[in-house]
Amino acid sequence: MTVSTATRPVAVIGAGTMGSGIAQVFAAAGRQVYLGDRDEASLERGLATIARSLDRLIKKGVMDAAARAQVLGRIRGAVRGLPLSECGLAVEAVPERLDLKTAVFQELDRALPPESILATNTSSISITELGAATSRPARVIGMHFMNPVPVMPLVEVVRGLDTSEETVSATMEEARALGKTPVLVEDRPGFVSNRVLLPMINEAVFALQEGVATREAIDTVMKLGMNHPIGPLALADLIGLDVCLDILHVLHRGFGDDKYRPCPLWNQMVAAGRLGRKSGRGFYEYSDS
Repeated sequence: MTVSTATRPVAVIGAGTMGSGIAQVFAAAGRQVYLGDRDEASLERGLATIARSLDRLIKKGVMDAAARAQVLGRIRGAVRGLPLSECGLAVEAVPERLDLKTAVFQELDRALPPESILATNTSSISITELGAATSRPARVIGMHFMNPVPVMPLVEVVRGLDTSEETVSATMEEARALGKTPVLVEDRPGFVSNRVLLPMINEAVFALQEGVATREAIDTVMKLGMNHPIGPLALADLIGLDVCLDILHVLHRGFGDDKYRPCPLWNQMVAAGRLGRKSGRGFYEYSDS
């Protein structure tokens, strides 16, 4: 069966940083978007994040007020009762926990039409395992956007063991329609992006814990010496320290190799609630969170 999703509404489940960004880019591309979250406060924060993001585009002269209103008008948020039967694509963007994602996938599987694609924005969890929890593994795929979603051009399209070629082609088309560059990768722990990135960030955290250099010095070495636009510790704060720790656990379990062992400092920081920008404090302090 040929899978076509290009003109039908899109459901985005999870109104956090990633989910709100994904909803924004689909709406900006002219699609009707249903943004869902189980928590009313989280949903309102997500919608407010989208509005602020669009305001920044107006200030930069990239968008005018009429276009902003059109984008916002295409997004409908709800904590229940989303019209999923209309949707050709659902993108799950809930926190990086297998049990939570599996539960959301099973709920979406029951509600979506059988031909609809079920995508996950997971940054490390097995697409094959998520697909196996549904009745449509051939239509389950990874659609891993980068943060911040409206700015970053890459989408990792992750093919599970049972993902069909039709689903891959349709998802690549969806990404291109958003103005993104899709890159197809296979279903391995961390895919490509986080398999390469997180060990580097983890080593920076080890260097900080061992007193090799200050946080500023570590980040400056990587920015000026390696031409990185942002240092690894500041990047961890942007991603979220809890998210980084979850990904490292997936890599460590998936490969069974201690080179992916999380630095103990991650556990201390997360236990203390120092999660990065979203909490106001991580490896650095933030007053605008």
